Amino acid sequence: MEISLTQKAEAIAHLLEQYFPEVPVPLQHHDAYTLLIAVLLSAQCTDERVNKITPSLFAKANNPFDMVKLRVEEIREIIKPCGLSPRKSQSIHDLSSVLVERYRGEVPQTFEELEELSGVGHKTASVVMSQAFGVPAFPVDTHIHRLAARWGLSDGRNVEKTERDLKNLFPIEKWNKLHLQFIYFGRKYCPARGHEPEKCPICVKFA
Repeated sequence: MEISLTQKAEAIAHLLEQYFPEVPVPLQHHDAYTLLIAVLLSAQCTDERVNKITPSLFAKANNPFDMVKLRVEEIREIIKPCGLSPRKSQSIHDLSSVLVERYRGEVPQTFEELEELSGVGHKTASVVMSQAFGVPAFPVDTHIHRLAARWGLSDGRNVEKTERDLKNLFPIEKWNKLHLQFIYFGRKYCPARGHEPEKCPICVKFA
């Protein structure tokens, strides 16, 4: 018997809850600022590598006041293993300056203000809003975009469309946790490379 898209989404959410009832934020941080920097560094870089780099960076500067005292070259040298270091180091320095000058060193708590910061796109803002401030958001990175298409929850046209589709399919109170459940489940059972559909509990049922 064929099920509706809504029923499929409910079943997938149930499976994700079964397999990953607890989902800690994978990027190590201790406040909104350190999370913001970690998410910025994670662009085209694994969370695992970011978590190896940030302790060295945060030992020197774990707040915008100290970060602006570092030269861009100093930041770049520390974060080089994360890739895209010229752009990321400049963004970290620039956004820290704005936080000091405009927000008294605090990370703003709106999507609009966050997305005005250097190097901060909608996905990064969504992660900070959801995980640091508890505001409902469904951050869609390339992995979630890929999973949503593979599981038939979105047509895979672009990440913006995928985000809209997922928000329409799942209850708003589940967005923040589901975002992380997608990530953890995808890493363990539904990877981009070496994917074996018969070993993925969701693909076996729905893909």
